Amino acid sequence: MKKFMGEDFLLSTETALKLFDACKNEPIFDWHCHLQPKEIYENKTPRDLAELWLSADHYKWRGMRGCGINEDYITGKETTPYEKFRMWAKCMPKLIGNPLYHWTHLELQRYFDIYEPLSEKTADAIWEKANAMIAGGGFTPRELIEKSNVVCVCTTDDAADTLEYHRLIAEDKSFKCKILPAFRPDKALAIEAPAYLEWLTALENVYGKKVSTYAELKTALLSRIEVFAEHGCRATDHAFTAVPYLRASEEELEAIFAKKLNGEKLSDNEVEAYKTELFRFFAKEYAQRGWATEIHIGALRNNNTKMFEKLGPDSGYDSIADHECAVKLSALLNSLEYENALPKTILFTLNPKDNYVLGTMLGNFQSDEAASKIQFGTAWWFNDNIDGMSQQMHALANLGVLANFVGMLTDSRSFLSYPRHEYFRRILCEYIGNLVENGEYPADTETLEEIVKNISFGNAKTYFGI
Repeated sequence: MKKFMGEDFLLSTETALKLFDACKNEPIFDWHCHLQPKEIYENKTPRDLAELWLSADHYKWRGMRGCGINEDYITGKETTPYEKFRMWAKCMPKLIGNPLYHWTHLELQRYFDIYEPLSEKTADAIWEKANAMIAGGGFTPRELIEKSNVVCVCTTDDAADTLEYHRLIAEDKSFKCKILPAFRPDKALAIEAPAYLEWLTALENVYGKKVSTYAELKTALLSRIEVFAEHGCRATDHAFTAVPYLRASEEELEAIFAKKLNGEKLSDNEVEAYKTELFRFFAKEYAQRGWATEIHIGALRNNNTKMFEKLGPDSGYDSIADHECAVKLSALLNSLEYENALPKTILFTLNPKDNYVLGTMLGNFQSDEAASKIQFGTAWWFNDNIDGMSQQMHALANLGVLANFVGMLTDSRSFLSYPRHEYFRRILCEYIGNLVENGEYPADTETLEEIVKNISFGNAKTYFGI
């Protein structure tokens, strides 16, 4: 029997152990996350372990709800941090097989030197030790980033964001990690959303001019792209529940935009045409600048209306959609490729049924602009577990070029989430190690170590041009 989450955790062969030893200390490039620049700038010491762990982690909230914990102990305002932590500890032994169990203990081990499993029995001792360490210093956002060997973070920022905190962080030369904005204009594309006109007002405020036409909208958004570029942006992000593709003329788009400004309801076709053409506008701008764009497909969001009205978005009530994506995704990418305007693109699917759809889509649009210009993004959100990561790597290896893979991203709101990169690297080394041990790839140590190091860090650094 192996030791619980010991040095050989997830590594079953001699080759896997050697490969992990080669890549485990590679730096982290966190090219997609949801950390807040304001928190990085203010750099406050957290009050306690509950604030670090539970205050914004909807992964844990879902786990606690699944264990039957009352919502007061999850997101309630009247319960104490200690009470919330105790409830999380109570859930832990029940989360057997869930990546939350592994992530929790990796974080306890790497940041607090605590190797005892968390449960109701151990909760008080772990609470006291962790909080004493937090009070002793070393747990501000910047200290946790540096302690985790992170060299660059790309946050996700709305087109109407002032980027004020990015500017302030960049002025502090004592902080060595790059904190760069990533352009995420989902609210610009969501013309069907009730809050679209409110967002448009925010865009006008930061742009400094009224936006009354679709042409003016594009001009305003272009100005924001230029501001993002001035702040070092190299990455962009788009989330589609279903991939849009319905072409429209400029005249038709002007009519759609005017209809929205007048408060009229748009048809499904009008919404899809607007999303298609505005995304194509964005993609052409990205291509000119050498930016990489991420396309996240398949999240079905805010399923529980009652809880959405109570807590808002990103509170643990999203799941996987099951739309077909192949035909429209192909048409969207092809329309840009035909005009020599397809940017470097990373395709993510939340539904693993589409692993082979995306894995084969890559080969249709590769070029010598970049090694694996079109990428298959790592197993994402509900799939960033052992099975999901292994299946994604297997599909990419079968259908594309695994050695060019840009690897892991944190996709987290927590400054304690960086051991997820270790989790990924262990799964990667186990997968490649098994290929070698089974005689499917030669035991060429130099080549193998170069591959796992590049997937861990080097490929992403080159791909994004950081």
